Amino acid sequence: MKVIVSHPTLNANSKNLVTGLLKDQLLFKLFTSIAIFPGQVLYKLGSNPKLKDLKRRSLDTTWKPYTRSKSFFEFGRLLTSKAKLDFLISHEKGLFCIDRVYQKHDKWVANTLAKAKKNGLSGVYAFEDGALSTFEEAKQLGLYCIYDLPIGYWKSARSLMQKEFEINPDWSSTLTGFNDSSKKLHKKDKELALADVIFVASSFTKKTLEDYSGKLSEIKVIPYGFPEVTQKKEYQPLKDRKLKVLFIGGLSQRKGISYLFDAIEGMQDKVELTIVGKKSVPNCQALNTALEKHHWIPSLSHDQVLACMREHDVFVFPSLFEGFGLVITEAMSQGIPVITTDRTAGPDLIKNGEDGWIVPAGSSEALKEVINKILEKPEILEQAGTAAQNKAKTRPWAVYGQEMAEAVSSLSFTNNWEKWI
Repeated sequence: MKVIVSHPTLNANSKNLVTGLLKDQLLFKLFTSIAIFPGQVLYKLGSNPKLKDLKRRSLDTTWKPYTRSKSFFEFGRLLTSKAKLDFLISHEKGLFCIDRVYQKHDKWVANTLAKAKKNGLSGVYAFEDGALSTFEEAKQLGLYCIYDLPIGYWKSARSLMQKEFEINPDWSSTLTGFNDSSKKLHKKDKELALADVIFVASSFTKKTLEDYSGKLSEIKVIPYGFPEVTQKKEYQPLKDRKLKVLFIGGLSQRKGISYLFDAIEGMQDKVELTIVGKKSVPNCQALNTALEKHHWIPSLSHDQVLACMREHDVFVFPSLFEGFGLVITEAMSQGIPVITTDRTAGPDLIKNGEDGWIVPAGSSEALKEVINKILEKPEILEQAGTAAQNKAKTRPWAVYGQEMAEAVSSLSFTNNWEKWI
């Protein structure tokens, strides 16, 4: 069997999916927006600091025969974003908005399927917001539709986050994920309905799909991999210094940041909090006031993020709604124990109290309890951190890619197109 992977922008999980499929000779083609290979002019231009985003689109040379790209709208999005021409990337309406990038890409892939089927294509693997046209055409052709949902289901998100508007109104302006049109939300539901199988990266994401009103196909949970462990963490004793706590992520209440600030309040003589991330909105007074009390870094490169993690004692990720949370695996790979919630991939990755801690979402008291436990018994930092790093070694990204390839290979690619006509 052979499958097309369709992803306009490519990220760590989609790249490792492709690696796994290629290794098992399951990849028909990869469709993406920008694909840059060593030796090309764009690859060389990526050395310019102002064009460093291009380097992130560079792919392994061995992928070249399998890769097709169409980049006009994605290049437009990147350039207009750099030029701060916000009206061109405005949500769902801008000429080069991310929604337009996904829609154009989706239709392009759909138009290639008939010819691809004649050349041995069995199925398509597409991601949320970029699958509808591809799946509709695939159904007409009798191709298998594989769907990837990287974050929880939108109805569940709205239900859970609506409570935050009532509980923490001062932080409500940071909850910016409620401006999707009804048309876009309807398209999400249609994608789910057309899928023959749905892949998610956490048990929490699977649970959110219980709020879907119709019947869904099988949902498979395969967690993402850990970054490569390259160095052993050196643990410093807490004697005569503060506990160094770190948060990295978007500064939105969806990440549960008000609960972290509340947990730390009154502990500044014992705890030093560093926040890394961009504000979701510039004018949330509650957020601005909280940041003034702590060390705030708006942005770091990926290498700097990993280095920052190694400089801290514990990573706190109190998210209220997260499909996975790659920062969890990144921190664990650096030997930093993680405190996170039951609405992330934490429960799939962490054994509570052994290589990290799981707390109920939306509880500053639960966060404070774990932090106090560490302060009372600081030796557990090295115990949990070492265990976390050892776990990271057992599940590198290559394991995720292999598990995905095995899961795709095991699918029953039956021709059931008649029921969709």
